Amino acid sequence: MLQIYNSYSKQKEIFKPIEPNKVRMYVCGITVYDLCHLGHARMFVVFDVVFRYLQRLGYDVTYVRNITDIDDKIIKRAAENGENYFALTQRYIDLMHKDCRALGVLPPTLEPKATENIDEIIDMISTLMEKGYAYQAQNKDVYYRVKQFEPYGGLSGRKIDELRAGERVDIDEHKEDPLDFVLWKAAKSGEPSWPSPWGEGRPGWHIECSAMSTRFLGHHFDIHGGGMDLQFPHHENEIAQSEACTGEQYVNYWMHNGFIRMDGEKMSKSLGNFFTVQDIMKRFRPEEIRFFILSSHYRSPLSYTDANLQNARSSLSRLYTALRDWKKAGSQVETPEPSITAHTERFERAMNDDFNTPEAFAVLFDMVAEVNRHRDENPEYAQSMAHALRENASVLGLLQEDAEVYLQSAPAKSGDNELEQSEIEALIAERSKARHTKNWAESDRIRDYLKDRGVILEDNGSETIWRRK
Repeated sequence: MLQIYNSYSKQKEIFKPIEPNKVRMYVCGITVYDLCHLGHARMFVVFDVVFRYLQRLGYDVTYVRNITDIDDKIIKRAAENGENYFALTQRYIDLMHKDCRALGVLPPTLEPKATENIDEIIDMISTLMEKGYAYQAQNKDVYYRVKQFEPYGGLSGRKIDELRAGERVDIDEHKEDPLDFVLWKAAKSGEPSWPSPWGEGRPGWHIECSAMSTRFLGHHFDIHGGGMDLQFPHHENEIAQSEACTGEQYVNYWMHNGFIRMDGEKMSKSLGNFFTVQDIMKRFRPEEIRFFILSSHYRSPLSYTDANLQNARSSLSRLYTALRDWKKAGSQVETPEPSITAHTERFERAMNDDFNTPEAFAVLFDMVAEVNRHRDENPEYAQSMAHALRENASVLGLLQEDAEVYLQSAPAKSGDNELEQSEIEALIAERSKARHTKNWAESDRIRDYLKDRGVILEDNGSETIWRRK
């Protein structure tokens, strides 16, 4: 049975959907004012695997991942660029989608934008005002009364009386209380705005996710996810808004992925210590980046180093090498042997344990060992194991390329030392002639030359196959 670590209860819980065989999941997407960095990529990949595995278990999954397309950062960047804010956000949305496609991230079921849900946001704020949870201040902004919501702090473990204005809480003289947060911002000259009962303005950050999630998934849904940095105040504020508005429990399971760290610090745009996905893809393949992200448990910190990405490259090459003789590994015996079934069951046990991808990887490499061990003596069994290997890896979004194409294609640029495929094949042909005439010195010279240029040869009788190092 699937167990999920619930950030609210601080423990693993058996997953029980609200509706049988259906899962409704909302994940906070990104604010589109710049290129995606590796921290964003981790969120995309982690919840893509959750989405894929829930489908593997047979659930009908509605996956909503929003886009924040109106925000202070967006307005500031558009002004700096002398660019219309809509043109800026659409450009970065297109680039985000490009990165997601490269990383093998499936499109969510729905991808709503904040600016397309202004009516729903206004309706929710109106209800909160009617119930006494919100007020309009003298500066015309509308705020949420945090102290009015007694359970506030349940997700982050912070008590209202212990919270102080400071980290991530804006100090504003117009608030009744320093902990109150903005629901609607009054329009400023030159900024995009929409009409509302409180005057022209635009939504605050927190309210948009409450409005969009309840619009598309209902007042009470199964899973809400996002980065660990969103627990407080964003997700805490979502709970307060949503439950005060609807009078119902908002979410059953809260999931948060860990930070990516560089030199011991969280990777983030605010700290300026980030690499964009596009930068990293200049040196590493997208699938290598995906493998790197999944090599650590989604709740654990993930250290970004070139060495860790190189390890991901080597590990992925090992997996593909096991598949190379089986092409798409499409043939499967009608009744899998018990050992193949046992490996798949181990894989699923790992994934059922709060999506434990490192343990799932360990199972995949055990399957690689089985394929290699039986490659010659029992090719039918090896073929079936290779098929199961690819099927299980597909849940992680890996090993979906043809193995031969992957191993022989040039990896992301790592220098000017790489040979073109035509050059490699010509040198292999020369070496085959040398071997045929027993010119072993020339044969070894060509082998060593190719090895120095990052090409590994494997002789199988009269046939020579090759792969990139």
